[in-house]
Amino acid sequence: MFAVADEVLDLCRAVGHEATVLAVLADGLRNGPGDPKLLHDAIQAAGDLSAPHPHLEAWRDVYRAFGAKPQRTPCSAEALRKRASRGDVPSVNRIVDAYNAVSIRFAVPIGGEDRAALAGTERLVRAAGDEPFDTVKDGAPAVESPEPGEVIWRDDVAVTCRRWNWRQGRRTALTGTTTSAVFLLEGLDTDLHPPAEALVALLDADSATIERLA
Repeated sequence: MFAVADEVLDLCRAVGHEATVLAVLADGLRNGPGDPKLLHDAIQAAGDLSAPHPHLEAWRDVYRAFGAKPQRTPCSAEALRKRASRGDVPSVNRIVDAYNAVSIRFAVPIGGEDRAALAGTERLVRAAGDEPFDTVKDGAPAVESPEPGEVIWRDDVAVTCRRWNWRQGRRTALTGTTTSAVFLLEGLDTDLHPPAEALVALLDADSATIERLA
């Protein structure tokens, strides 16, 4: 159901980094009210959020390698930690707070997808440039396409996340009725098992397993 293209791994190696992708597959998920304390504790554990972080610097290298500008569109973990440093990470619900807390604490990009909304195999590839991506622009639903060569997650229907982990599409986003999800943890030159295990511990689910995709 999931795959990572060699061309993406080769892109990372070309700029001196080794990429790893882990999937946390959770079934029987139970959502609930958000937990602001969970986010507060993660921010405290993360230390100085405004200081340079080697993992985020590595992501900047990779973003530049496929033509993105990390100052304008940073990876999801960098964007989240910047918001956290300004006190701008609101509590949403238990599931979203859980993976945001882990992302902030470990400086690791994490994306959550509703598995029931996925079509076929979700794969990490470089874009042709004509794939549809459903998003919101100026407050209204819109469809756009990635740049050719951009790293994207996509399934058999369309793009599910642009610029590797920058912006998720609307179709597969987690909702209050999601009971089966995949959480994608992505790392460069780092061990992703500690954040994956931390996420599993926070999820209220009948089962949650960790699978290495790359």
